[in-house]
Amino acid sequence: MKKLVVVLALFGLILGMNTTLWAEGGSKININTASVEELVTLNKVGDKTAARIVAYREANGPFDSVEDLTKVKGIGEKILVTNRDRISVGD
Repeated sequence: MKKLVVVLALFGLILGMNTTLWAEGGSKININTASVEELVTLNKVGDKTAARIVAYREANGPFDSVEDLTKVKGIGEKILVTNRDRISVGD
């Protein structure tokens, strides 16, 4: 039983470290320049939604804020909140 607890603790530590490393070293996806292939790497964004993001951007110009992403059909608050730390509108 002690071995199981140690293994689970180490597994949790490793997962926590991976999350921290991504947050510190991962680059954000610029929703004003990202391709469909880049956008599908976001949580809960598939091919169709990614294509809608690109189409919306091409029709309406660049997004002024990350929150503007909710103007795209299929993107709601939940998807925005889930991806907020992974997206930007540029520097």
